[in-house]
Amino acid sequence: MSFESDLKRMEEITDLLKNEDTGLEESIKLYEEATALGKKLTKTLTEIQRKVEKVTTDDEMQLETEEMDEEES
Repeated sequence: MSFESDLKRMEEITDLLKNEDTGLEESIKLYEEATALGKKLTKTLTEIQRKVEKVTTDDEMQLETEEMDEEES
């Protein structure tokens, strides 16, 4: 599944868990699925964050890249 489809599924699960008609057993299964999806989404976002670079110009006017710090995100 793609990031977008995983995120959409997470939203669907959230809606189902908010629904009073969702039974306890189904809620537990949905919660387990959401937990696994959450870990996968977090991993993907962390990988993307590591790939994001900002372009800066050094003293010699050459372009260089550096990874963003977590505080900058």
